[in-house]
Amino acid sequence: MPKISVIIPLYNKEKDIKKTLESLLVQSFSDYEAIIVNDGSTDGSEAVVKSFTDDRIKYFNKVNEGVAFARNYAVEKATASFIAFLDADDYWYPKHLENLNNLTNKFPEASWYATGYEKKHHKTLSVPLQSPIMNQGNDWLGIIPNYFENSFTDALAWTSAVCMKKEFFLSLNGFDTTITNGAGEDTDLWIRAALKNPIAFSTQITAQHNLQGSNRISHTPTKNRVFMNPDNFLAEENVRPSLKKYLDLNRYSFALQHKMAGDIEAFKSYSKNIDPKNLTTKQNYILNKPKWIIKEMLKIQKMAVLTGFRFSSFK
Repeated sequence: MPKISVIIPLYNKEKDIKKTLESLLVQSFSDYEAIIVNDGSTDGSEAVVKSFTDDRIKYFNKVNEGVAFARNYAVEKATASFIAFLDADDYWYPKHLENLNNLTNKFPEASWYATGYEKKHHKTLSVPLQSPIMNQGNDWLGIIPNYFENSFTDALAWTSAVCMKKEFFLSLNGFDTTITNGAGEDTDLWIRAALKNPIAFSTQITAQHNLQGSNRISHTPTKNRVFMNPDNFLAEENVRPSLKKYLDLNRYSFALQHKMAGDIEAFKSYSKNIDPKNLTTKQNYILNKPKWIIKEMLKIQKMAVLTGFRFSSFK
């Protein structure tokens, strides 16, 4: 039985899955299995996967139901005690699984683990995780008691850099399948996990979030997505100020997306519970501006990224 099951949901990633699997197969840590669940792809994704002959790859087909269903299904098929997530358009550096394995060995009492990661905006711009914990240096490992206060700019946990004990994942009932098209099903799970147990973390960056991946579900029109509901955690945020701020930042993001989509009712719904003190002056300014001004700001943001500069209202 392998130590780690790598969970890979697959939906129309013909252009990306080859590089992703290649990054998996060159890992320095080799005691793993890969559970790939083809969630009803209509392109050539299956043929690409089947071109790999490694015995550690286990491939399953199912009808299209969405990424949360696919991940939960893959975990059901997993035989290892630990599960690590890898999306079909992301990339692992060769020591990523070794990094996670070191965490599980050093902190056996922990229930979930994560490593540092970088966001690849395009071929010449990759930006490392922005969090206070990264000030610890490149080789720090430790337990982080307060997940939320370290996740105000970028979340400590990002799907392709997270590992969990399978039993812990199951105790949380997995990903919420009512949240669709990448509209926060991962964020919702990390919140529930953090409320149960602290995360063990390595600041070593060994995973890459590919923001240029093809067929990204996060590009689905806002009105066609069912977002996580921050208000599900109202009771908890009333006694955890850092969680309240973290949720308000998510409300801010969701509110802006719905304003841009012309869904003013949803915009008001997400905005109403935001404490303005939890947003920066810049964020409060943007939140209250009309759609056309925000649209112009987004154009500037995209131009900045193209010239090698990450411009964000979250920092």
